[in-house]
Amino acid sequence: MTHQRDLFMAFLRIGLLGFGGGPSMIPLVRAEAVTRYRWMDDEAFGDILAIGNTLPGPIATKMAGTIGYRVGGIAGCINAVVAVILPCIVAMVLLLGLFTRYRDQSWIRGMSEGVVPVVMVMMAQLTWDFFQKSRAALGWLMTLVMGVAAGGLIYGLGIHPGLVIAVILVAALLRPERGPRTGAEGKS
Repeated sequence: MTHQRDLFMAFLRIGLLGFGGGPSMIPLVRAEAVTRYRWMDDEAFGDILAIGNTLPGPIATKMAGTIGYRVGGIAGCINAVVAVILPCIVAMVLLLGLFTRYRDQSWIRGMSEGVVPVVMVMMAQLTWDFFQKSRAALGWLMTLVMGVAAGGLIYGLGIHPGLVIAVILVAALLRPERGPRTGAEGKS
């Protein structure tokens, strides 16, 4: 029962504080699932994020459902998804009338504009964390090559990020095993 309560409270916090949608919620999900409750490590979180990005729909609900299921089974899945969407539903119902009525007020515009730098910092921290993880696993050169290649495919050619991730996952599955890694590997 403790896991169910913890799942609900964690994803309720994410739903309450994740202003700006899915991308702003990803660092919050990581903070709860990896740092606070230690339901998983960074590698498992990265796997859930990568697979979640390849599937259609909002990332926050996909991550909540997956993490909830891992921690508390089907009940945990339902619990986490309800908790993460509940604040948004309530806020939309209650605030839509206010925003419509006062949309020309400077304080309404200021609220939405003031959150952007906070979300930017959260995304930068998440990017740095994933860069460090990739550098440790692949080394500087391969991390930079893959990052530039992925950026070119996604932003230069307009290829969907899910397709790029799917190709990398298939390539990793088909790659021949090279033997056990040592601690010195990937630290170039």
